[in-house]
Amino acid sequence: MLLDTYGRTATDLRVSLTDRCNLRCTYCMPEEGLQWLAKPELLDDEEIVRLVRLAVTRLGITDVRFTGGEPLLRRGLVDLVRRCAALDPRPKLSLTTNGIGLARTASALAEAGLDRVNVSLDTLDAEVFHRLTRRDRHHDVLAGLAAARDAGLTPVKVNTVLMPGLNEDEAPALLAWALAEGYELRFIEQMPLDAQHGWKRTGMITADDILRSLRTRFTLTPEPDAARGSAPAERWLVDGGPGRVGVIGSVTRPFCAACDRTRLTADGQIRTCLFATEETDLRALLRSGADDEAVAERWRAAMWGKKAGSGLDDPSFLQPTRPMSAIGG
Repeated sequence: MLLDTYGRTATDLRVSLTDRCNLRCTYCMPEEGLQWLAKPELLDDEEIVRLVRLAVTRLGITDVRFTGGEPLLRRGLVDLVRRCAALDPRPKLSLTTNGIGLARTASALAEAGLDRVNVSLDTLDAEVFHRLTRRDRHHDVLAGLAAARDAGLTPVKVNTVLMPGLNEDEAPALLAWALAEGYELRFIEQMPLDAQHGWKRTGMITADDILRSLRTRFTLTPEPDAARGSAPAERWLVDGGPGRVGVIGSVTRPFCAACDRTRLTADGQIRTCLFATEETDLRALLRSGADDEAVAERWRAAMWGKKAGSGLDDPSFLQPTRPMSAIGG
């Protein structure tokens, strides 16, 4: 098991498959992109499957989420999913994606054993999408969402970040659209993970702001705390249900006390938190010929040192030195 000194047990593994992305979202990276990791620095397919197998069979992981960058850019993704789905015990498998390319891959991913997807979409307006992402791909994301739903990758969750002066007034319209399409919408407070370190606490759209906006059109009834468990999203029934909406208040409503996550970066580093400033190198251990138990023990030691919280509630918080695309969302 992956225990820490605060009594938490990690059962959810986030695996970043690549640091590359085909969008340039303003809250993630600069317009010119980043210096991508060289291929030899990335874990190969065999290394990823080995680490997922260790996590599932020795360390108590029950849920595996593939992330990026943009994981659909990873060659061999379908086969990676198939191999992880064949593990015993079989973990629940999900994918976080920007949705570009999902229209042509959703069916194959479902057949390989993927259970569901989270798709990032911040606006219903194609022009605003272009301003946010610096790419004209809004139609591709909508097509990808529909393909995921049709392939049975449900519940299809839509992740939305509201930005001042861009899409801050879209919350009610986004929720109405998601309910009509059968998607579960989750608003996420903007987090300090941009490569250019432009994030500012002042002026950000908070969870309270989002809920206030939604309540101008909908009646929201909070789900009981027991229904949330370790999930980062606080969820509300919309107009009595069955539709739901979630709000992830990473900055103003931290949920660290219930965190059950461990993270593997695309270059084989263990991070105990998205905002951690230290990493534990498993790639070097793998490539030095270490056996499974040595790798598992290094992973256990890393998680034992997990801090109590992310530090986001500290005004002196310093952003991670690596951008989100390199460490996985």
